Amino acid sequence: MTPIPTGAPDDTVLLHTDGRAGHITLNRPRAINALTHSMVNRVDEALTAWEHDRDVRTVVLTGAGERGLCAGGDIRAIHDDARAGGTASAAFWRDEYRLNARVARYPKPYVAVMDGIVMGGGVGVSAHGGVRIVTERSKVAMPETGIGFVPDVGGTHLLSRAPGELGTHLALTGAAIGAADALLCGLADHFVPSERLRVLVAELARDEAADVVARHETAPEPGALAERRAWIDACYAADSVAEIVERLLDSGVPEAKETAETLLAKSPTALKTTLAAMRAARALPTLEQVLEQEYRTSCAALAWPDLVEGIRAQVIDKDRAPRWSPATLAEVSDAWAARVVTPIG
Repeated sequence: MTPIPTGAPDDTVLLHTDGRAGHITLNRPRAINALTHSMVNRVDEALTAWEHDRDVRTVVLTGAGERGLCAGGDIRAIHDDARAGGTASAAFWRDEYRLNARVARYPKPYVAVMDGIVMGGGVGVSAHGGVRIVTERSKVAMPETGIGFVPDVGGTHLLSRAPGELGTHLALTGAAIGAADALLCGLADHFVPSERLRVLVAELARDEAADVVARHETAPEPGALAERRAWIDACYAADSVAEIVERLLDSGVPEAKETAETLLAKSPTALKTTLAAMRAARALPTLEQVLEQEYRTSCAALAWPDLVEGIRAQVIDKDRAPRWSPATLAEVSDAWAARVVTPIG
């Protein structure tokens, strides 16, 4: 048995083995297990230790507490770093995105238990895995446009490959979806009722992951996206965010009109950059290439006023009244947004 790395002394990631399974538990329950740089490094160390360990046949990712697997990255730290003009966020994203790519290519079954809240960085450490389990409590989202940011951690890769324009809808609105819609959009593979998780995880100590999941999975309750697909595809196929909003308002569908109002409350800069990033990601053949694009975009966002302001409004002061700059879609150039995601040279 390869020794488990000692890692960070604060126990924000717990590691142990049980039979043939190596267990990674994100352990910041009061923060819904939001990821820090040290947590990313500790997960990576565990994957290194277990990759060539013949005794570890399966890796299992779970989150401590009852609220969810992971609410994303530590955006308070990103807020402070952006305000100070620091480099800590760029260093964090570099290692986080490398971890996302590693999860996608991991040679052993990587079982991600996506129970409860799974957002942002939580999607990055789970939805690239080989065995992705959702429950009736799952709430999966990439909510970055609401804080003046752009979907990252390979989120634009995943969402750009969802059926039709469903991924564009989710990327721009940041809407949280349940189990059935996560399966529909390719963000998860299996539905298992939460009451069966304890037994499922225990059985991974002795049996193959595919066999264990097959014993416990079932069909979820229907989701909402399938029946909304017609107006989502029609509206989000537009070439610009402004036209998407116009189509939503003119569709005659009450839910579409509500969606337009949701979009108009998001950061105009983030919306236009997200649409450009999604369209570009659709044309990139590999996750690694998309992650490189996202890294450029994320680093550029550190200089935007909207990132600091969005986190202030949603997390720091919690007044839910961000003052975006620029304040309207018309003030943000589509060409500028496209250049943000384009490689230099």
